[in-house]
Amino acid sequence: MRLPPRLAALSLTLGLSACTTAGPLPGTPEFAAAQVSRAYDCGLRVDRNRVVRQMPQEERRRFAMANAAYAVKSYKAPRACDPAERASVQRDVTALARR
Repeated sequence: MRLPPRLAALSLTLGLSACTTAGPLPGTPEFAAAQVSRAYDCGLRVDRNRVVRQMPQEERRRFAMANAAYAVKSYKAPRACDPAERASVQRDVTALARR
């Protein structure tokens, strides 16, 4: 059975939109956790305690929970970093530690 062109296009669009995921928003504890996790993946040194100390007390638990989730994902499927991504992650993590 062949789908009408409009229905096929709609199915394709919806399918492709499901492939793209939005990451955590910058400035959130979840974003900080994602960047710290990515820094570890890239082989960068990270002063995690300093990053946590810069956060308000109420955000530290969210960071810890998100960081644990990212660590599990990273452990299961580590990825390599290209030089541009490595530099970008380094800038983000340095900024998080100086907040």
